[in-house]
Amino acid sequence: MTDLATSTSRTVPVVPDARLGDSQRARLQVLEAAITMLRRYAFHEASYDLVASTAGVPVAEVKALFPTWESLLIGTLDLWHGRRTAPILPVAERHGAAAFLRALVQSNIEDPGLMRVLSATVNIAATPGHPMAPHLHEAWRHFHVTVMRQLAKDIEAGREPDTMQPARGAEQLIALYEGLQLQSMVRPGMNMLDAFDRAVTRMRDGWSKTYTPPVWDLDIT
Repeated sequence: MTDLATSTSRTVPVVPDARLGDSQRARLQVLEAAITMLRRYAFHEASYDLVASTAGVPVAEVKALFPTWESLLIGTLDLWHGRRTAPILPVAERHGAAAFLRALVQSNIEDPGLMRVLSATVNIAATPGHPMAPHLHEAWRHFHVTVMRQLAKDIEAGREPDTMQPARGAEQLIALYEGLQLQSMVRPGMNMLDAFDRAVTRMRDGWSKTYTPPVWDLDIT
């Protein structure tokens, strides 16, 4: 899971400071500090102490606002991802799902910190009983549904062929996006945008053909 639901923050509203109450302003200050901290440090190094020192406030104040580490992480990811995604959402309506994912790739290249953090949460999402897992599962499902619905609109608009099933297309497009993102993090010299463009072009060409179930005739004995 390397992306969240395409929505703005549910924890702290993205509104001008003048319209925030003291408590909301304090929470926003801490979340801003958490974003800065996660850009500087690896996910496994993150801590209340680092957030507090980055924000310039006592650790006790951070814990009073976010009593659990999970609540602080969720708030941080929601705010960070919401700000990253909001300006990109119009791309989907104007140019389609594939262009939307490409815009996310470009944004991740410009600010790789968020993608590193989201990739680190995969282990959390896959851990049974972890308090953050349900939130991450919901976020990923929302992301898949968002892409799927946009692909359905793309078919109606003639941007994509009707031989492509939106649910399957979303699986494939997201798999390509997430898989290449992961590769780019362990292959520093990789041209992520070029790799995405080439792979999407090949995939969309396949969408224009009627699907034929493969026959695997493998002799492994």
